Amino acid sequence: TRALLTRRDVLIVASVSCIFGLGSPEEYQSFMAYIRKGETRSPAKLARQLIDMQYERNDFDLARGRFRIRGDTMEILPAYEEVGIRIEFWGDEVERIVQLDPLTGEMLAEREDIEIYPAKHFVTSQEKLLDAMGRIETELAEQLVTLNGQGKLLEAQRLESRTNYDLEMMRETGYCAGVENYSRPLSGREPGSAPFTLLDYFPEDFLLFIDESHMTLPQIRAMYGGDRSRKTVLVDYGFRLPSAMDNRPLNFGEFEERVNQTVYVSATPGPYEYEHSQQMIEQVIRPTGLIDPLIEVKPTKGQIDDLLYQIGARVDKGQRTIVTTLTKRMSEELADYLREMGIRTHYMHSEIDTLERSEILRDLRLGVYDVIVGINLMREGLDLPEVSFIAILDADKEGYLRSTTALIQTVGRAARHIDGHVIMYADRVTDSMKRA
Repeated sequence: TRALLTRRDVLIVASVSCIFGLGSPEEYQSFMAYIRKGETRSPAKLARQLIDMQYERNDFDLARGRFRIRGDTMEILPAYEEVGIRIEFWGDEVERIVQLDPLTGEMLAEREDIEIYPAKHFVTSQEKLLDAMGRIETELAEQLVTLNGQGKLLEAQRLESRTNYDLEMMRETGYCAGVENYSRPLSGREPGSAPFTLLDYFPEDFLLFIDESHMTLPQIRAMYGGDRSRKTVLVDYGFRLPSAMDNRPLNFGEFEERVNQTVYVSATPGPYEYEHSQQMIEQVIRPTGLIDPLIEVKPTKGQIDDLLYQIGARVDKGQRTIVTTLTKRMSEELADYLREMGIRTHYMHSEIDTLERSEILRDLRLGVYDVIVGINLMREGLDLPEVSFIAILDADKEGYLRSTTALIQTVGRAARHIDGHVIMYADRVTDSMKRA
């Protein structure tokens, strides 16, 4: 966010969490501290200002979002930087400003001036904080009446204890854990109004690329509903005030209002992309220069024997294989059978932890395994250049796992290899198979 507010040549890679609530850009920028060499500035007042900006003083361990003071020298490690800042004072005069390596202390550059932005996005002035605390206390009193009226005595006690603790922390330190849940009263927004997000920090002419848009857009659409159902439970059971419902991601309509120029990137665009795109551009030749893999359809009779032969041919060449099935049970049983046949095999499906999946895929690339048997995890974003052969079992079973999109994405995993080859085992050619 600091880069967005200070320069034009900014490239940001973000997940769908960029539509979640963030502090106000105006409030964030208003807390910026500008320090110039030669100016008169009290070190004590600057330290107080840094604390108001949610920096923490720690004279022993300099980490991101912290500062320390040693005699007439102040060292700051901004929350958004990897290099530290050393400010040397002569009395109340800023004598020198240098950038330094926080680990070695090596001086990297001398600066005439420096801008320091807040350590956290939820920062607010003392006047606004006091007003917000009054609104929070009023809302707490109203919610306690509601909960007690419903006979929810435990929930009322829980909410009162938690909220009063948060208010005390805000009163004493200007911050509390989970302060984003009070973002509506802190920013003075109306109930139900859209929160500030990362998109509000961009200039009006920013360009947005949505990668794998056929998957990303439904995720953006679903995040509002998923967050709301979770927050409803928190409010009903006295963990949060009703205003916490407005600490939320944007709904899809609000997201559409905030984007201007968008490029949807996908091998399998969904209906939304087709309806809202002014121009469709097809990338026929890949940057690697590789052509599409050879796609073959074979009957299901004798498919396992043929599969063993195809895998053996790839193992002899030092290449890897991916086999996709329709069920977890089939993937496990097929993997067991292939192991019995002396093939180094592992299965992969949704019950395997995310970190373990990464290890399995790494082992496939390193040659620990020659074959991975999976269901629906061998798709978008999986880049395995060593895989030259993909077998799709039950390719003619129309449905989500054998739809046009699923088949194209699965076939694409073999497009990273010059000898890419895909076999669909099926007794008939479905419409999805034809389109793929």
